[in-house]
Amino acid sequence: MPTALRELAPLFLRLGLTAFGGPVAHTATMEAEVVRRRGWLTPTAFLDLVSATQLVPGPNSTELAMHIGYARARWAGLVVAGTAFIVPAACVTLGVAWAYTRYGILPRGQAILAGVAPVVLAVVAHALWGLGKTAVHSALTLAIAVAAAAAVALGVHELLVLAVAGSIAALDRRVTAGGDPLAPAVDPVALTTLFGVFAKAGGLLFGSGYVLIAYLRADLVARLGWFTEAQLVDAIAVGQATPGPVFTTATFVGYQLAGLAGAAIATLGIFLPAFGFVALTAPVLPRLRAHRDLAAAIDGLNAASVGLMLAVLAPIAAGATTRPLLLAGVGLPSLALLVTGRAGPMALLAGGAGIGLLLG
Repeated sequence: MPTALRELAPLFLRLGLTAFGGPVAHTATMEAEVVRRRGWLTPTAFLDLVSATQLVPGPNSTELAMHIGYARARWAGLVVAGTAFIVPAACVTLGVAWAYTRYGILPRGQAILAGVAPVVLAVVAHALWGLGKTAVHSALTLAIAVAAAAAVALGVHELLVLAVAGSIAALDRRVTAGGDPLAPAVDPVALTTLFGVFAKAGGLLFGSGYVLIAYLRADLVARLGWFTEAQLVDAIAVGQATPGPVFTTATFVGYQLAGLAGAAIATLGIFLPAFGFVALTAPVLPRLRAHRDLAAAIDGLNAASVGLMLAVLAPIAAGATTRPLLLAGVGLPSLALLVTGRAGPMALLAGGAGIGLLLG
């Protein structure tokens, strides 16, 4: 195996096992690992990839892993990084799904989230400081970042925010430059339907994995009647409380409906579109950056992406402050360790999850 692939595989396997906290925390963790620690990407190149994931449907942090893989080792890197990030998380979720089927209860998901929340706050704040210094390099990009954060907080759709930000930055460059051009057998049709449900979600869902609940409720609860509201809430909770992509909710749902075959089909369905989207967008990003107007638009998108992360930081902070002892005892030390470089995000997130379980 080439050196680049040997480096990608263990990194994203570890991320798939330890990256708690959802897409924004995953993005911050990847920035720490591939920009600060390993120097594989410049901060600007990393932000370009973050912006690219915002513009297509699917699981943002999983697509970011694929983009990093492509940047490091082209097509093989795309497949290796994406698969390595998904599979460990899907296996953990599959274990939870088995326990749920066997015992009818979930592990202490809320306890895990309580321990992880202050660490996520520290990891995202640390990443935002570094990414912000790169993305916000003028009065215009500062205004874009602040306006994007405010707009998302007020409920404006992320795609509209990104489109306006990119257009404003491109127009500003034009003006400035003066214009320059194990379960019972299931009927195969049911498995086909299951694949279709999750492929549609993976191919159409914009934003974070937390929006997934609306898509799944429409199909699994309202249209097909396969799941109850309570079961769906449990499934989303599992996706949030386990490491790796939130979209591994599909693994849990698939197992409940059709055992191992259902888990595999649902997981494949929801993540397969992401491989296609990244395969289409990754090769053209360098050419877009080389065009001055488009490069200015990308700078606007990057500033807006920082604003979107900033908007997510507020509810994370609100959740963390409800447990001041955890915030003081876990969050602040985590931030100090990150700033001084004495610990990485993956170890801290895994430690936060463990502390949450112990204190839960």
